[in-house]
Amino acid sequence: MSPLMKAKQCKHNSRNMKRSGDSEGEKKTKRRRLLKELGDHKIPFLGPSSRGFQQLWDSSYSGLAFRRSCSLPTELHCRVQDALLTLRRKGCLLKDLVRVRDRDVFTAVSRALFGEPGHTYRYLETRLFALPWHSEDGEVKGHNCCDPDLRAACKALWELNNFFCSDVSQLKEGDKLTQCVKAEGKVGEEADTESKHSEDSKNSDGGDSESRQSEEGDTESKHSEEWDIESKHSDEGCSVSKQEGEWETEFKPGSEEGETSQVKQSETCMAVSEHREGKCPSWADEPISGKEVELEAQERPVAQLKHSLSGYHIQDVDDPVSGQGCSQLTPSQVCVGPAKFNVTLLNYMDPSQTSQLKEEPYYGMGKMAVGWHHDENLISNSPVAVYNYSCHDDKGESSEGGAGEKTCWRIGLKVAWDIHTPGLMLPLESGDCYYMRDNLNSTHQHCVLAGETPRFSSTHRVAECSRGTLTYIQSRCQEALSNLQTDPETGSHSLLTVQPTTLQNCEEIHNEVEFEWLRQYWFQGQRYTRFCSWWSGPMEQLEKDWRLMETMTMLFLATVEEEGQAGEGRREMAETLLSALTDRHQQRQTWRDRCHSSLAQTLPPEEAPVDRPFWGVDDPSMPLPFDLADIINKVESLLWRM
Repeated sequence: MSPLMKAKQCKHNSRNMKRSGDSEGEKKTKRRRLLKELGDHKIPFLGPSSRGFQQLWDSSYSGLAFRRSCSLPTELHCRVQDALLTLRRKGCLLKDLVRVRDRDVFTAVSRALFGEPGHTYRYLETRLFALPWHSEDGEVKGHNCCDPDLRAACKALWELNNFFCSDVSQLKEGDKLTQCVKAEGKVGEEADTESKHSEDSKNSDGGDSESRQSEEGDTESKHSEEWDIESKHSDEGCSVSKQEGEWETEFKPGSEEGETSQVKQSETCMAVSEHREGKCPSWADEPISGKEVELEAQERPVAQLKHSLSGYHIQDVDDPVSGQGCSQLTPSQVCVGPAKFNVTLLNYMDPSQTSQLKEEPYYGMGKMAVGWHHDENLISNSPVAVYNYSCHDDKGESSEGGAGEKTCWRIGLKVAWDIHTPGLMLPLESGDCYYMRDNLNSTHQHCVLAGETPRFSSTHRVAECSRGTLTYIQSRCQEALSNLQTDPETGSHSLLTVQPTTLQNCEEIHNEVEFEWLRQYWFQGQRYTRFCSWWSGPMEQLEKDWRLMETMTMLFLATVEEEGQAGEGRREMAETLLSALTDRHQQRQTWRDRCHSSLAQTLPPEEAPVDRPFWGVDDPSMPLPFDLADIINKVESLLWRM
């Protein structure tokens, strides 16, 4: 690498490192101070049988709405749960290889994205490509892209999505628990019969996030350091060995084990229309045990902290718009009107197949399958809807012991970095749903506490897709290629204009297509092609467009090398081109390293990342790719001579 290129790279890296280093350093300092103040104490949390539970819910967690499984249509339960089992049987749920602190890690949960055709969802530097849910019995926009079983599963998730879109807007302010009454359920009706599946499904919010491995020897890592980097993101799957915390509540419902392929309905359900009473069929008013948390009792251990930490509320900084595009940020959008969920991130975890689950560090709530986090990359103030389903393992076996002896899955909530407000813990039965409405996702954090049975969660969200749809990136390609003309007789290419602003825009689009779409797709998105081929054609066309943009780069270079160009304009073009090529060179090296990392090498061939795009993949007659390092050296030499 030439001295000029090294200098530019050093300056670029040091600027980014300083910016991110300052932020991370400040947060580490704050975390250490907070943990020092907390010492060995746990922050209080309340469960359904705790005194003050409903009051806490109303006052501090009013954006949370809960719907018992018995209040959903029976037929919808059956179709959705059958769809989830079909997806597991086909092997469609895979662990993501995501980027955390400049290193790759596997997610603790297996997942897949479903949604509107052509939509994507981006988290932790990873773009997921949605398998289209089939809103009609026929093909999706002319694509016969998957087999009938998968098509039926996708359609069932679409039906659930429609139910959520309608239901979340109908819930009145203050509703916490929906009423359960005896009824025959039909899709489109409020069928109110209780599912007797006892176990629950796993929430993943998305975002959403990954399993982080604590760094050995870091004292605070077992408590917090790993946990709150997670909170920037979504769906953090966490793990550590379990210690029964002083404040831990083990909520064990006594419902019966059901068949895995369909929902057994109970004959009756208890009415719970008055949410003020804080009662629900499985949330009986039991005597508060020594583990259960009373507000008054649990405030005592931290009472001394309230004076020293008053005014010291540490708010986690949300993920600084990981961005749908190359490096540009889009204006934040705010959800107005009825919610229209455009994707669902489907997650699956079998706790028996997970070696280590981390202990919830602040409240002693128990083992966490998903750590504390905000869901990322969503339209501001948009709701999130979650469907939970617990089942047998993929061999049809369940954990030992009766259903009443199993620890159920639970969701934990807390006000983001507020040690004064107690946390909230809700047990989840199979088929239960909950909504995070208004600004709850941005002002609060949530985690998922592991039960003992395998669990699915379908997490429906309004993803911020202004730069994350196929339609968007296709329009960007057309914008760049509009500056390229082809001679109809010779087939040779030329540029319409070589203005520096046009050059910069075209090269930015070039980088966006390569690093936000093609390399993301070949890194992990292509794994799903064996189940659904919907993305194959569009990505082939994107790669063709990318090759034309490579040609445009060479034409820009040829223009810069022309001696007849005006001095200042030529220098501006050379500097613009050098900046774009340097960025491209660095990003290509990063993606090559990721594709050949030790973790990537552990994947089976059908799931392994591919170092693509490159020339001559499908057409050996195409010329070999030009060497970026050589091109950069050429441009630098030109600049030295100017």
